[in-house]
Amino acid sequence: MSGFLTGKKIVVMGVANQRSIAWGCAKQMSAQGAEVIYTYQNDRLKKGLEKLGLTEDKLIECDVASNESIEAAFSQIKSRFGQVDGIVHAIAFAPKGELEGSILNSTRDGYLTAQNVSSYSLLAVAKEAEKQDLLKNPAALVTLTFMGSTRAVPNYNTMGIAKAALESSVRYLARDLGEQGVRVNAISAGAMKTLAVTGIGGHKELLKEAQSRTVDGVNVTLEELGNACAFLVSDLSTGLTGDVIYVDKGVHLS
Repeated sequence: MSGFLTGKKIVVMGVANQRSIAWGCAKQMSAQGAEVIYTYQNDRLKKGLEKLGLTEDKLIECDVASNESIEAAFSQIKSRFGQVDGIVHAIAFAPKGELEGSILNSTRDGYLTAQNVSSYSLLAVAKEAEKQDLLKNPAALVTLTFMGSTRAVPNYNTMGIAKAALESSVRYLARDLGEQGVRVNAISAGAMKTLAVTGIGGHKELLKEAQSRTVDGVNVTLEELGNACAFLVSDLSTGLTGDVIYVDKGVHLS
């Protein structure tokens, strides 16, 4: 039986390992029939993708901190796969020292790194996709955020500020890409044990607190996040753009 993404090609940026939210998104989109193309930053992360059973023909190198790397990656994608139906941007980074203690400990370099990789990279990706006419009409861009963008979550610090900028970018991109049939949305994911979360100071307490505030006492799963992503890149969501969709079992309600 075919799924609601049958015939669609989706680029997923940011899979690190089997616990990555990006991996959960990729799996659920594949389950619905999508052809998924993966980007990786460097050889170390490429090996991680290969351990997940992904083959060379679906892998494209792309470092989002470099305009030249994005340009080269999207050129390869278009020449090998043609236009695509969506891009999932699941990339964020801040130096470890930025993710513990007081925001007053933030450094200029750390702050700029977090903004560059976690926020500006979405604009850079959208800009290059438009330049190369990579996205079909209709198409979708989906990125990942966290409620630390609107609340002062302990130790999240610089990353919370970067996520706030990312969510603002979603709204501006939705406005400016709408005439081209490109929808832009963000998923605000519930806290779960991923590589990104383990880099936050006091992450065990963060995970316990998140679970205690879900409506049913159970944390959101990768499958649930992946299902939301699959919906957002599908034709079922053509009326949604410029939104932040909370997939956190109600944690954001209190």
